[in-house]
Order: sequence, then C-alpha cells, then structure tokens
Amino acid sequence: MSKTRLIKRLKWYYPTERFHTYLTFPALLLYLLFANSIENVIFLSYGLLVCIAILYQGQLYWKLKLERLIGKEVDNERNLNFFHKSKKANQFLIGIMPLMFIFQVYLQNWNVSSNKMLSWGILANVFAILEYINYYHIQLMVDNKYDIDYLIKNKKLKRASLAKDLMENKI
Repeated sequence: MSKTRLIKRLKWYYPTERFHTYLTFPALLLYLLFANSIENVIFLSYGLLVCIAILYQGQLYWKLKLERLIGKEVDNERNLNFFHKSKKANQFLIGIMPLMFIFQVYLQNWNVSSNKMLSWGILANVFAILEYINYYHIQLMVDNKYDIDYLIKNKKLKRASLAKDLMENKI
C-alpha cells in the first residue's frame, strides 16, 4: 500500500478505533452493569475492560503511525516503552481470565446454566485475546484488497504492524 493510500486509510481508521475505545465498548459495559446484577456480569465486564485496554493501545498506535506518516514528531523511545509494557500487561490480564471465569461460576454457586450472560462473557474474553493477537502478533483482520492479495500470494496472515515495529524498535 502506498504512503498516500495508507495516510488516507488511517485518517478514517484511527478515529473509528478511537470511537470504539472511548464510546462503543464503555457504553456497552455501562449498559450491562445497569441492566444486570453485577454477580452475573463479572466475567463479561472483565472481558470488555480488557478489550477497552487493548483497543486503547491500538488506537494510540494508529494515531502515532498517522502522525509519523504526515511528518509530525513522535517520541519513539517513550512510545516503544509504553507498547512493550502494555504487551506484558495484556499477557497478565489474559492469563488471569481463567480465574475470572472461575470466580464468575463460583458466584453462581457452580451452576453455569443459571447465568445467561456467561456465554457473552466467554465471547468478550475471546475477543480480547483475538485483539491482543491482532495487534501484537499476527494481523487477523483482513479488510482490504492489499491484505487479501497478501493472503492469496503467501497463503498466510501478515505479521501485525505493531509487532513489526516493536521488533524493529521504531514506531
């Protein structure tokens, strides 16, 4: 993808990610907390909070990429440090997901069928894991002609842009 095309793409993509980070997922979380008993949505809330944290990192990364592409100064060292620490924090948050699941089931007296929100909780937590993989390892989202062409030609998914930048020590 050309630099001009990438700038054009990031000018709409970054605000979309920011919108989901600051509005869509928090609004969904607040609605769920308002509409349900907290004991029923612990695991779901946890998954949404992890999603919000990872989406925040993603929207920040795309903002920095856009700024770099249009010639703005970006504090490379500070931002690399942030993303390295965030990657470790994400791994920790993902690692305790099973404990949050157990806690949720414990709150339901070990009766998983009594909680109709549990499957949504599993989905939210799996989505958070997929977002982490999408940003820090392999680009799972194939949403444009260039990604499709790459997939057809190489018969594999691309390394995530953030993963490449962390390996190359640059944003």
